[in-house]
Amino acid sequence: MKLSARSTLSDVARIVGGTLVDAGIGATLSGGACATIYSEGAYQSLDLDFILDGDVSQKRLDEAMSEVGFRRSTDHYVHPQTKFFVEFPRGPLAIGRDAAIRPVKIQLGRMRIAALSATDSCRDRLAAFYFWNDLSSLDAAVAIASRRNVAMGKIRRWSKGEGHEERFEEFRHRLLDARRLSRSSARSSWTEPV
Repeated sequence: MKLSARSTLSDVARIVGGTLVDAGIGATLSGGACATIYSEGAYQSLDLDFILDGDVSQKRLDEAMSEVGFRRSTDHYVHPQTKFFVEFPRGPLAIGRDAAIRPVKIQLGRMRIAALSATDSCRDRLAAFYFWNDLSSLDAAVAIASRRNVAMGKIRRWSKGEGHEERFEEFRHRLLDARRLSRSSARSSWTEPV
């Protein structure tokens, strides 16, 4: 599949992820791209962050990315046919102080790629809220948790360990409100059969 102006973030993730696998480069999709996928598009990101599993030379990465039409522009890769761009932030894969992250395989079309789990994607977005006061990341965490099964106990324990128990409570309250609103709108959209 070739990328085009109509390609989605999932299309780009699938193509880049498959290209990296074919080149023998281990990488895990993280950041806003995972939030977009897990929130079913309620949160939108234009960048795809892949955390490399180990040292990969710039030349090898450039060659792999050029196979699918991406070229390096300073610290990220762009494609002439799509608005999405790809970055390779410095590893290791971690969320706050937790460096024991276990990627999962997610299915994107016919391709399975390594990515953060829904729970870890939620924690990743909460980290941006906790550490940088990024309210759009709080919204993304709520969107993920309202659409996916996430391990709230794990998120609570991690939040406490990061020193952000109060901010976790803010997240939890917003999530409860979002779930109530979702149930309410589902009931109001029901019409009595004729």
